[in-house]
Amino acid sequence: MKQRLQDDLTAAIRARDELRSATIRLALSAIKTEEVAGKSARELSADEIITVLSKEAKKRKEAADVYRSAGAEDRANNEEAELAVLAEYLPLALTSEEIEAIVKDAVAQAASAGLTGMKAMGAVMKVVQPKTLGRADGAEVAALVKQLLT
Repeated sequence: MKQRLQDDLTAAIRARDELRSATIRLALSAIKTEEVAGKSARELSADEIITVLSKEAKKRKEAADVYRSAGAEDRANNEEAELAVLAEYLPLALTSEEIEAIVKDAVAQAASAGLTGMKAMGAVMKVVQPKTLGRADGAEVAALVKQLLT
C-alpha cells in the first residue's frame, strides 16, 4: 500500500497534478508520523495504513463541513477533492444495511456468551471493529451498537 502511494505520488508529480500530489504527500507524511510514533520505529501493516488513511479522510470530511457551514465554498470543494483522492486508497464503504447486519451478528454472539445490555458493548465492538475497519465511521458503528444493546 505504501509503495502504491509512492508510485502514485511520482506519477502525480510527473503529470503536474498539484492537488493529487499534495494529498498523497500529506497521506505519506501521516503514515511516516505513525511509523515513528512510540518508543521505536516500525513498519505499518496494511490495516494500520488503512486506519491512518481513514483518519485523514475523516479530517477532510469534517473540514469540508465546517468550511461549507462558514460559507467558504471554495475551501470546502478543495477538501472534498482531497477526500476523493484519499477514497481511492480506502476499501469500499459499507452500506448501512451491511453495518447493521454485522452489528446484529456481533450482538447475537455476545448474547449467546451471556453478555447483554451495555455490559456487552466492549465484546460487541471487539467483534465489529475488524470487520468495519476503514469501511465505516466508528462513531456511527458505536451508536448503532448502543442502540441495539439498549
